[in-house]
Amino acid sequence: MSVIDLRSDTVTTPTDAMRRAMAEAEVGDDVYGEDPTVNRLQSSLAERAGFEAGLFMASGSMSNQVALAAHTERGHEVIATEGAHIYEYELAAMAVIGGLVPRLVPAPGGIPRVEDIRAAVHRSPHQAPTGLVALENTHNVAGGTVVPLEISRAVTRLAHDEGLPAHLDGARAFNAAAALGVGIDQVCAGFDSVSICLSKGLGAPVGSVLLGSREFIGRAHRYRKLMGGGLRQAGVLAAAGLVALDTMPQRLHEDHARARRLAEGLAGIPGLEIDLDRVQTNMVYVEVADAPAFVARCAAQGVRIGSMGPDTVRLVTHHQVGDDDIARALEVMRAQTPASLTA
Repeated sequence: MSVIDLRSDTVTTPTDAMRRAMAEAEVGDDVYGEDPTVNRLQSSLAERAGFEAGLFMASGSMSNQVALAAHTERGHEVIATEGAHIYEYELAAMAVIGGLVPRLVPAPGGIPRVEDIRAAVHRSPHQAPTGLVALENTHNVAGGTVVPLEISRAVTRLAHDEGLPAHLDGARAFNAAAALGVGIDQVCAGFDSVSICLSKGLGAPVGSVLLGSREFIGRAHRYRKLMGGGLRQAGVLAAAGLVALDTMPQRLHEDHARARRLAEGLAGIPGLEIDLDRVQTNMVYVEVADAPAFVARCAAQGVRIGSMGPDTVRLVTHHQVGDDDIARALEVMRAQTPASLTA
């Protein structure tokens, strides 16, 4: 029985083109800045996204935390949205590494109100000063929802009016661009730094790139080294990233269409609840009683999904999930709902 893995878009394996590029990559010592393939990846993505420079990282969490540390001083607050990856899933790294504390603002559907961000900015000598404003697009915990361009631009304008840097956790920024029908540069516009993952929707095996000004990336080098992120002949990894940039963004709409098909198929099944308005990219969040048990039953039938809490599961489409896989996943999940088991 073949396995359909919908736990995340991080589970993909490299394409044949990526494997060939990795095997044939021209390499050097990247700690000295001498790996030509890494340098090409950094400059290529920076140019596409509208930045001066980029810095290859081992992961999105490293990229985000390097950005936070390089922008701020210890004791600063970071304004972030409720459910933000930098707060929920990066193991308090902003506190442990950067000496920073979060100031969370509400974000229904992953979209904050500019007035809430403005109210969260602190200047009082009796409070930790605000050091940075962070946004996430797409917003993972909200279900892969897309932050509209007008909200992004209003948030970055507010940050700059307050003399603050603005950072975008753009782990799936290419998914946001595909959903909005714009270039990646439009999604990144106005931010002082952006972290973009290569190993999620773009399908590369490893890595993220932090983007910003040359001066900012110069500071970020120090923090990457501090976190143990100085990779040597990293061109074998960057080569797959270059293939991902060239081949994957233009097909992300296929993942989005399959996620919509999956969501609509699940929406009519008794015992499952889905907010279809939040199915905007490649993620589907489903409410179901006893989610861990539901996940285990589906896995036993060859469909892997992710448990996100006692009553929530997440399904994520990617380039190694086809139309037939969606049909089979629907059949399996329909048969494993509590209502079906007790019928």
